[in-house]
Amino acid sequence: MARYLAGRLLLTLPTLLLATALIFFMVRLVPGDPAQVMLGDIENPAALARIRASLGLDQPVWIQYGLWLGRVLQGDLGMSIVQQRPVAGMLLSAFGVTASLVVPAVLIAVLLAIPAGSLAAWQHNRPADTGIMAVATLFLSIPSFWLGLVFLLVFGVKLDLFPVVGYVAALEDLREGLRYLVLPVMSLALIETGVLVRMVRASTLDVLSLEYVTHARAKGLSEWTVMRRHVLRNAVAPTWTLIGLTLGTLLGGAVVTETVFTLPGLGRLMVEAIFARDYPVVQGCMLLITVTYVAVNLLIELTYPLFDPGVRLEH
Repeated sequence: MARYLAGRLLLTLPTLLLATALIFFMVRLVPGDPAQVMLGDIENPAALARIRASLGLDQPVWIQYGLWLGRVLQGDLGMSIVQQRPVAGMLLSAFGVTASLVVPAVLIAVLLAIPAGSLAAWQHNRPADTGIMAVATLFLSIPSFWLGLVFLLVFGVKLDLFPVVGYVAALEDLREGLRYLVLPVMSLALIETGVLVRMVRASTLDVLSLEYVTHARAKGLSEWTVMRRHVLRNAVAPTWTLIGLTLGTLLGGAVVTETVFTLPGLGRLMVEAIFARDYPVVQGCMLLITVTYVAVNLLIELTYPLFDPGVRLEH
């Protein structure tokens, strides 16, 4: 077990280092000059040269990367060109909004998908299976922006139960903050439920076909006992990986949902920074997305032995 944990942790370091290099050099490929963006439409070569020097843009690109990486390791992500604010503070605020949307949505999706997918597999080719898979396929097929707009129209405009525009942080006003999050969380949760139900059903069907399940039934154990003791734990293991991938991806920015519900999250911040040519913010967003994705999946891998006994035996 210790070797397994150490190996996964060591693999993370070169992954993050490679990611920082890719982020830095890919942003440099974007057309435009950050110094010219700061200067505006003014034609002043001397001022442009001073700004480029202050930003370190007059240095060779590998020196720029080394200086930037050194600042990143110290927690300094630079200043926003457009807003003239520290990028780290902007990212922290936006990530908090995204996390308050994504974490409850994924949790709700898991709580719905595991029992529904298990029931569908248990009732394979029966009406319950057909009904559950039809609903899951429907949720999976609905565009997230369309479902969000329907929720806004029905529950926000028609029934006037929830606000349709704006955002209030739950830390400032818990009741009002939750009202702003209900619709986006539910729209995101239903979409992800459709994905997870199919995965849980497929994994459960694979486990149900194994010999040890047949042996457990032959011993006279009830179906509930077989499912609870022998099937669910092993069936959840592949789904656990998908949950980690989903959570990491969405924490990187649920752009469509944040845009539809006007939430100031990480995905929306990055889109706005791209349009504004705010390169430090774009760089910071991409770095945070990468670190979040790697960290979430590392956590999933570290907890994987709890669900898969084979991993413990192998390592």
